[in-house]
Amino acid sequence: MAHIHLPEGALPLWAAGLWSVLAALVLAYAVYSLRRDGVEARHVALGGMVAAASFAVFQVNVPILGGVHLSLTALVGILVGPALGSIVALVVNVLSAMLGHGAWGFLGANTLVAIAEVTGGYYAFYALRNRQWSHFPAAAVGTIAGLTAGSLLMGAIPIVSGIRGVAITGSDLAVYMSALVAVNLGVAVIEGLLTGSVVKYIASIRPDLIGGTDQPDTAEVAD
Repeated sequence: MAHIHLPEGALPLWAAGLWSVLAALVLAYAVYSLRRDGVEARHVALGGMVAAASFAVFQVNVPILGGVHLSLTALVGILVGPALGSIVALVVNVLSAMLGHGAWGFLGANTLVAIAEVTGGYYAFYALRNRQWSHFPAAAVGTIAGLTAGSLLMGAIPIVSGIRGVAITGSDLAVYMSALVAVNLGVAVIEGLLTGSVVKYIASIRPDLIGGTDQPDTAEVAD
């Protein structure tokens, strides 16, 4: 959901290298985790499906403060886990950059932002499920938590890195990024409700795809 929309060359070379290296390290650990723990064929197929859905939704841009949109990153994490979800995040960002949605210089930074959303959504959702929350509120709140983490990281990266070729710097840049984070948090609530509805529906017809219980919640059956 959070994404840095700045032109090519706006990120200093050292910062582009730093965020790219950090993203590569996280992705390397994700690959290691998948090789260590194994991955079922159905999860690979599901990963492809959620990657396609995330990419399609991600291209719908609302032109507010540089652009905001949905991305279903938290849903990706809930369905395929943080390791495979991190790979999906990379694929979606690469495909988006190929279409000009996001500069190549920000690929590492934007991938880290998406991974924060995938991972945060996953852990928040299953922590709430372990507390006996039903699927809808757990997914909605988990999504908002994950997207909040991604939005905060998205806001911090330009402030830490500095942006070349823009008129606003220093405290003005911090105020602008804070406003953008606030807008993204508003969109996070919408995406949280959407993700909650999707997860509730999937849990009612294919609870094996969600993890946890084998049967949908009693409250959800009654809805």
